[in-house]
Amino acid sequence: MEQKFYDAMTDCPVIAAVKDLKGIERCLKSEVKIVFVLFGNMCNIGSIVEQVKKADKIALVHIDLIEGLSGHEIAVDYIKKNTRADGIISTRLNMINRAKELSLYTVYRIFVLDSRAYRSIEKQKKQIKADFIEILPGVMPKIIKKISGLSFQAVIAGGLINDREDVIEALNAGAISVSTTNQEIWFM
Repeated sequence: MEQKFYDAMTDCPVIAAVKDLKGIERCLKSEVKIVFVLFGNMCNIGSIVEQVKKADKIALVHIDLIEGLSGHEIAVDYIKKNTRADGIISTRLNMINRAKELSLYTVYRIFVLDSRAYRSIEKQKKQIKADFIEILPGVMPKIIKKISGLSFQAVIAGGLINDREDVIEALNAGAISVSTTNQEIWFM
């Protein structure tokens, strides 16, 4: 795990998860240090990331959501070669593993929708090489605590984080940080 990324999360535990250009403009005025870019296409992702980098923030691209990129490892190479992104977010382990090979920060996003999904994390924990695991939805303190206890990676809670109480509960349960599209939380 890269110390700069970890330090940025502990210094400001709210991550701006941004889904449009207006969100980029707004998050750049906030105190957040890390931006999850959840939109874009292969033609504009470089300029979106550049805006984040010019504001001296850490930029991670959710590679699964970038239009025009495939689910193949070459998409990670594209992000590395054509943007200044610090890392990627993905639900696919092959993408995470390739990003690690290219020395990018990595966040493995996991949707914990039922007990089967939770058991899958237990089985996969040795295969997960990501720097961090992001658990969605992030408003499940008991599950966050369990996964924090079994995971080798620090946990980010994301999804359905709507207010200060959700942030505090996730952090108290063991998450190192929360990611949210709720712009009011970016300015807490």
